[in-house]
Amino acid sequence: MPAPRCTPSTTTVQSFYDDLAADYHLIFPDWDASTRRQGVVLDGLLTSLLGAGPHAVLDCSCGIGTQAIGLARRGHRVVGSDLSPRAAARAAAEAAARDVRLPVAAADMRRLPFAPGAFDAVVSADNALPHLLSERDVTAALLGMRRVLRDGGLLLISLRDYDEARRTRPTAAPPQVTRTPTGRAITFQLWHWHEDGERYDLEHFQLLPDGDGWTVRRRRTAYWALTRVEAVRLVTEAGFTDVAWQGPESTGYYQPVLTARR
Repeated sequence: MPAPRCTPSTTTVQSFYDDLAADYHLIFPDWDASTRRQGVVLDGLLTSLLGAGPHAVLDCSCGIGTQAIGLARRGHRVVGSDLSPRAAARAAAEAAARDVRLPVAAADMRRLPFAPGAFDAVVSADNALPHLLSERDVTAALLGMRRVLRDGGLLLISLRDYDEARRTRPTAAPPQVTRTPTGRAITFQLWHWHEDGERYDLEHFQLLPDGDGWTVRRRRTAYWALTRVEAVRLVTEAGFTDVAWQGPESTGYYQPVLTARR
């Protein structure tokens, strides 16, 4: 059997997601089904907290469009932005392939290029905010999100449930197996905790079928394991009100969702 071929690791958040963009859907058993399911859940949160839509929504960490396409399918006027130009471009292409309108921009969430008060809601899902490793950077992002929200607008941020992780410091995440036209692809993570016990490097592996062997793609990025108390404090200090947690048991979403008002 041929030896696995391993691609180089990546070190910055943008390069991590630029490199992952073409393979991001392999994180899910069925990515298209996930876009629909997440769109339904997030639409439910929007309508329960803002009233009947459609609403003008910014997904400021849209990736390849998992949440943005789902929300646009529910009738909302969605704009996507992402630090990764390759991910944003794929989001636009995936939306177009589904006859969904999704304008996109390549933009850092700390410097959002949108007018004040332009949106009814701002979404940042899939644990994107903890890529910012300092209070200064998280605050800059939150202030930018608040600036582009109208008065009374809604912030929705989904995060990993890090309270338990900070106590137990897991070293790996369970593998995900996805069927592809050429065989099964396997995605898994190794976590390398920093000495501060709050931040960790995530080593991301994908094993892709390649003839009689495998191509191994290895990427690396970093996260700040924000607890719920820390997240609430930072959101409150950025000027938001009515800060609350919406748990998976009540929403059906796969991560806890923090909601707040401008």
